[in-house]
Amino acid sequence: MPDATERSRAPIADDALARLRRLRHSEPDAIGSALRARSRRPLVRGDGRLFIVAADHPARGALGVRKNPLAMASRYDLLQRLALALEQPGVDGVLGTPDIVDDLALLGVLEDKIAVGSMNRGGLRGAVFEMDDRYTGYDVDSLVASRLDAAKLLMRINLRDPATARTLEQTAHAVTASAAATLPIMLEPFMTEWADGRVVNDLSTDAVITSVAIASGLGASSAYTWLKLPVVAEMERVMQATTLPTLLLGGDSDAGPDETYASWQAALGLPGVHGLVVGRTLLYPQDDDVARAVHIAASLVHGS
Repeated sequence: MPDATERSRAPIADDALARLRRLRHSEPDAIGSALRARSRRPLVRGDGRLFIVAADHPARGALGVRKNPLAMASRYDLLQRLALALEQPGVDGVLGTPDIVDDLALLGVLEDKIAVGSMNRGGLRGAVFEMDDRYTGYDVDSLVASRLDAAKLLMRINLRDPATARTLEQTAHAVTASAAATLPIMLEPFMTEWADGRVVNDLSTDAVITSVAIASGLGASSAYTWLKLPVVAEMERVMQATTLPTLLLGGDSDAGPDETYASWQAALGLPGVHGLVVGRTLLYPQDDDVARAVHIAASLVHGS
């Protein structure tokens, strides 16, 4: 377990942040060079399980964590938390939008880590066009060119909103292109609805099963498709709905840490579940002890 000194220190020095700002200002080609030069690893190795820290929320305008609507507003603070998380044993990599991944590459913290690129961020939280979730982040060509290790997309399915059709079509194209490029792609599907002007995910077991069925059939090949699913009641029924490799997501829950960890542990024992992709729950834990939260999650995935 991390001690108090490790928990409180900032992994990124002030001069490293100053260098990051300088390179972005005067040497933008340094980003591509850093991505091309970084050491990579296989997506699956060792025990075959993955623990990925997610940080693609800000690009959708989703900066809140629990009751704080601007918890993720400081990029410097977020980078410190990500660097601290990536230092912990058992953390396999990070999921982010290009701005996040570029920052981390320039800071040199992606060595021997999985880098997953987030593709569709256009359905901004709270927007009237939220269901029209256009692909405003990575595409397959840029993921390959940047030597990233996998793609990720969010697929919200609203049967009463015609914008869902565009998202489904573009998602199918992305899955087909990823398979052609032999690039693993993680699909995060939800059945959703409008409620009081907000898009709300249906986390009932039956709804998650339905979302899995729809997501699994998209694209010309499912050979490189993974699923990224919420932990819900009767998770064993959910995992009987697919043969695709699956990672569990964390979300932004008001549940206590012990309850959250227990639900992850139970779901991680199911056939077909291969790890976690968690962001705000671990980067902004209720006690603000990032290293401890990440250590516990890593132990659940990879064992003590």
